[in-house]
Amino acid sequence: MTPELAGPDPSRRRAILAAVMLGSILGPIDASVVNVVLPTIARSFSASLAAAQWVPMVYLVTAGSLVLFFGRLGDLWGYRRVFLFGLLGFVATSVLCAGAPTLHALVGFRALQGLAAGMTSSVPLAILTGTYPAADRGRVIGLFAGSISVGLAVGPSLGGFLAAAFGWRAVFLVNLPVGLAAFAFARRVLPDLRGEPGRIDVPGALAVLGALSTFLLSVNRIQQYGVDAVAAALLAAAGLLGAAFVAIERQAPQPLLDLGLFRSAALGLGCLAALLNFMAQYVVVFVTPFFLSRVLHEGPARVGLVLTAFPLTVFAVAPFAGALSDRIGTVALAAGGSSVCAMACLLFAARPGDGAILPVILCLVVFGLGTGTFQSPNNSAVMGAAPREHLGVVSSLLGTSRSVGMVLGVAAAGAVLYAAVPVGVLNSPELGPVEAAAFFAGLRWAYAAAALFAAASALLSVGRRRSAG
Repeated sequence: MTPELAGPDPSRRRAILAAVMLGSILGPIDASVVNVVLPTIARSFSASLAAAQWVPMVYLVTAGSLVLFFGRLGDLWGYRRVFLFGLLGFVATSVLCAGAPTLHALVGFRALQGLAAGMTSSVPLAILTGTYPAADRGRVIGLFAGSISVGLAVGPSLGGFLAAAFGWRAVFLVNLPVGLAAFAFARRVLPDLRGEPGRIDVPGALAVLGALSTFLLSVNRIQQYGVDAVAAALLAAAGLLGAAFVAIERQAPQPLLDLGLFRSAALGLGCLAALLNFMAQYVVVFVTPFFLSRVLHEGPARVGLVLTAFPLTVFAVAPFAGALSDRIGTVALAAGGSSVCAMACLLFAARPGDGAILPVILCLVVFGLGTGTFQSPNNSAVMGAAPREHLGVVSSLLGTSRSVGMVLGVAAAGAVLYAAVPVGVLNSPELGPVEAAAFFAGLRWAYAAAALFAAASALLSVGRRRSAG
């Protein structure tokens, strides 16, 4: 294991933090941009909601399925190298997405973009944990979480403006200047940190790739068509591949994922709590643009501006929550943050479906307050429980929790909408008052599901304390 950078001057550490933050902002910008313009993309290609949903879904499937592999690759090959290759890939695939001639082509290019995103999201926390001492971990991870929130904040307003002025294709091109600048800066300042020498567990990597991808695809299939033969086959394949992965990892001399890591409650329960919190987030992030555009009839620019309230609040709160967790511990903050997220989702579900924008903004602010309070302490607890030779893998476990949680959140939201709203209403390009009311009734159930996910995340955070005791 390359030793922690325990002696360099503070200016170098700040430069490393800045490089990681700048490079990591690309994924959140892209994710928030796509969610804002998804209704516009659907109209552009005359596609149904189910078809358009593959644009964010396939990105999350590929990123979520490969991030664990890239985390282990970072342990062996170097976190810097994985991060830089991911940045270059993200820039290249953004150009491809901008020029996609059909919806099918766009979905294919988004799959490649998800692969690059898996690289950039798998190692940032490993770089920061290997650079900063434990006493500063919560504060630094809070600042990193703030950079993610900046991307989420910039994306909706910028994406809405670009879509309104130049069309939806322009929103992918925003990644080019940021990505190239991030690559040049990171190439100059990032250290060559890595884990212990070894080799890639190829059978384990293939098994986990197959298990995650077939599971996520089965979730999407069930959401659209129910439990049919294809969905059952995908679920069975996911179960068999998952069992094969566990068996391979128990026997491998250098496993992709050391299963003994999950003996730590801070690590195991922390990753599961993160997954559930991201499920709640992506229910809210997925359905709120449709509420604003289809029920309240707001344009892309206004939708983007309203959605900015959530990540801006996370940006304001996360660094303080991280610094506070260095002083008082992580459990109370993580549990309290997820509880506030659950309350915000219930406020969403209870609000009237009228034309008032202010209640939507207030709900997003409360949700951002809870998210910012949860994320930094929870991530700090997980990374603090990681052995130094496995920082890349544990960093990628958090990335996997994030990506899988996002996919499950989007799929859960879609499943609730398809169960609660007539298909004709879902696929209608314009909604009258009666149809809009039916659509909003389905949205209430989706927000209620998000509240359950956030409440479960809070309970798991409390469970970390009990397990430690």
